This record gives sequence, structure tokens and C-alpha cells, in this order.
Amino acid sequence: MAISKNEVKHIARLSRLEFDDQKIEDFTSKFDSIINYVEKLQSVDTKGIKATSHPHSDIKNVMREDKIEESIDIEEIMKNAPEHENGYIKVKKIIE
Repeated sequence: MAISKNEVKHIARLSRLEFDDQKIEDFTSKFDSIINYVEKLQSVDTKGIKATSHPHSDIKNVMREDKIEESIDIEEIMKNAPEHENGYIKVKKIIE
């Protein structure tokens, strides 16, 4: 199935994109290649092959219980901060 320049122009218009004639020609060729490749893929016999949404669909997530572990003391952290206030480290403003 070949795609025409008019179909590419229609797709561009629906996408609210503007292209010159050279780009339309280029997209026509590329779309045609994609459609030909998909048609080739449709001819592949897939009977007996299990459908998957991911190539590693048989991998299971390993869950573990969350554990609260001892952390660094906040006072120790604040000793190393150049400036701090109310338990927060003060930094220079980077966003106006």
C-alpha cells in the first residue's frame, strides 16, 4: 500500500504542521517505507506464540518489608552545613 502526497499533507494539516514540498516528498517516502515494513510483519506466522506486553513478562517483583534503620543524626548534619535554619539547610536561590 503506497501513501500519497495528499495523504501526507492531510496528516500534516490534522497535526497542525506545515511543510514545504521537499519535506512532504521526504515524509511520503518515509511513511511508505514504514507501511511496507508493517505489511511485511503482518505476513509473519504467529500462530501458537503467546502474546506478551513485555519481553520479560515472566519476571516477578520481589517485595520486602520496609524497615526503619538508624540514620545520621540531624545535629551532625547541621554541623557540616554552611547555613541552616529550623532543621533545614539553607542554599542560594536558583529560581526567580
